[in-house]
Amino acid sequence: MSRSSRIAFVTIGQTPRVDLVPEMMEEIVAGLDARDVSYREFGVLDGLEGAALDGLRARPGEHSFATRLKSGEEIVTSKARTEERLNALLHRIDEEGFDLIVLLCTGTQIEPLKNTLVVEAQRIVDSTVEALSASCGKLGVILPLERQVADFHERHVLPGAPKLVAASPYAGDDITARAAELADCGLIVMHCMGYSAAMLEKARSASGAPVLLSRRVVAGVVRQML
Repeated sequence: MSRSSRIAFVTIGQTPRVDLVPEMMEEIVAGLDARDVSYREFGVLDGLEGAALDGLRARPGEHSFATRLKSGEEIVTSKARTEERLNALLHRIDEEGFDLIVLLCTGTQIEPLKNTLVVEAQRIVDSTVEALSASCGKLGVILPLERQVADFHERHVLPGAPKLVAASPYAGDDITARAAELADCGLIVMHCMGYSAAMLEKARSASGAPVLLSRRVVAGVVRQML
């Protein structure tokens, strides 16, 4: 990659992701000259409001995503309809000359692009967890939504029978209490890019187990590519 790198951060919610991107950038450029790395944010729900936004909300029984609006409010969207808009957005970004596209969601399925390398958070996180969990005994997973617990095994291939709990990073859920339920696990993954470093510390203290933070795992990969 060139000395000066341009990154496109893509969220399935709305931008700017002030809760996520600045924290990731701190880790990505730590020890580097930050002037050599520029970025731009894109959101699947950018510009949508009212009826248009409501049309993306998950209906009963649909596979879903939890994400964040520009206001900070949580929104639960349809996986299928979100991915349709996401793929269209990615193909537009693919023509804009970025060095990397970083997809800020663990759970999406995307189409291949012609020009730009995509850092897919889900593949990176799941592969890392799979590599580590072989020797950890029981694996614990913290998810944003209770409804995602039921369909987790349809969307992710991880070894064994992970112990799953739900705590939204956007709705003020008690992460400490839910993480405490995973105290018998040898490894815990916070399986959403919305979980922050502060939330990681709560989960680690409550469980006493090693905890993987999705955004840190992905930021580490991006850093290696600059």
